[in-house]
Amino acid sequence: MKLRADFHSHSHYSRDSVLSPQAFIERCLRKGIDCIAVTDHNEIEGAFVIQRLAPFKVIVGEEVKTAEGEIIGLFLKELVPRGMSPEDTIDCIHEQGGLAVIPHPYDVFRRSVIKRDALERVKSKVDAIEGFNCRNILARHDERARETAGGAGKPLTLGTDAHSPWELGGAHLEIDDFETPQELLQSLRGGRIVGSRSLPFVHWISTYAKVRWRLGLRPHYPDRPRQPAGLEAPE
Repeated sequence: MKLRADFHSHSHYSRDSVLSPQAFIERCLRKGIDCIAVTDHNEIEGAFVIQRLAPFKVIVGEEVKTAEGEIIGLFLKELVPRGMSPEDTIDCIHEQGGLAVIPHPYDVFRRSVIKRDALERVKSKVDAIEGFNCRNILARHDERARETAGGAGKPLTLGTDAHSPWELGGAHLEIDDFETPQELLQSLRGGRIVGSRSLPFVHWISTYAKVRWRLGLRPHYPDRPRQPAGLEAPE
């Protein structure tokens, strides 16, 4: 069985996203996405909410801000603390049985991108490298990521990096079905990129979401259980 998979996305548990859990699930169903990693910034509760409610495969992830740029953890059970070194962050992900992925490693327009010397230090230690990010404005940044992954012998992931409903489903990685993290790594090696990158205006959606947050116009969250009992966050 083939899956349409997306390994980088954000719910409104990220301050720069406008995607409620309801809108997230509805859009995935509409676009035929049947495997998605929810990778909120330094947060995993939104992923647990969506995983509980979605009728498709949801991977609990986190886009972690390390001391030297961002690293994604997949298949997480607990929050990975922000601010650690890239090496310690990867260790924390692996201790949970998770996979460590470097997102958008060469996008020069993002301040959050992993530092170049850190990338050189950890590219052999991570499990995969993001080879297509729909929010990357320049195609050559993805091409260079794919070259780095090939040189390091790492499989590629794809992420829409969606922060709004319109981005979900814009692209996906067609892969064989899997049950475990190790099976996923095997599936990634045979993955096929389908779709295209987002229009640059989507970055303004994130700016809008952050302004709303700073003005106190924040989405309502449930009390903070480790694994929410139901969907309480409204549109």
